[in-house]
Amino acid sequence: MKEEYFKWYSPNLSREIEMLVFGHSGYPIILFPTSMGSYHENKDMGLIESVKWYVEQGLIQIFCPDSIDKDSFYNKHIHPVHRIENHVKYDKMICHEIVEKIKNNTPSGKVAVAGCSFGGYHASNFAFRHPGYVSHMFSMSGAFNIKSFLEGFHNDDVFFNSPKDYLYGLEDPELWKMDIVLGTSNWDICFDSNLKLSKVLSERNIHHWLDIRQDRKHDWPLWKEMFPHYLSRIKFL
Repeated sequence: MKEEYFKWYSPNLSREIEMLVFGHSGYPIILFPTSMGSYHENKDMGLIESVKWYVEQGLIQIFCPDSIDKDSFYNKHIHPVHRIENHVKYDKMICHEIVEKIKNNTPSGKVAVAGCSFGGYHASNFAFRHPGYVSHMFSMSGAFNIKSFLEGFHNDDVFFNSPKDYLYGLEDPELWKMDIVLGTSNWDICFDSNLKLSKVLSERNIHHWLDIRQDRKHDWPLWKEMFPHYLSRIKFL
């Protein structure tokens, strides 16, 4: 399985960013790490290995960027306004420095996004903010509430990065074309969060699959079951 390491200076973040890329060709998948996770976390925890067949067959290419959660939502040493500002810069980095460079690897000009736990937030938020760039969104035990990180602070950036708020006002028809999966379990600590997001999507008549598995904990064994299953939904060209 081909593996490449990239490091570059991000003009959006004003810092260096790192990323691993797995595979030699195929449908591009942006795979976010969990809370404060690094660019190599999904490899270290076996999630990449769980989809090795897809990668080796040239069906998918997985891009694993670093997170900056320690400088945004989890940085209690800065004011909440700067936490959300840093996250907005991260969103711009993902969009302009990664997605816009690889989206034309497919005839549709779109990518798939995925993530586990807080990576599920990053995947869903990016997909819903940029539906014209995303064909598939696979959230595995996603945690979608950012307000608990911001100590009551609220502004437009907070609103437009809180899917359960801004989804009600979205009208981009590309959103209704997206393949959306919310994977969770009846034992999942994020079970209720997935139910609430599913309710919002249903109220907007946005088709999605709320995949509720039984007797599985919020942990890597569950996600390594889900990820290969969800990738099978992609129509490989």
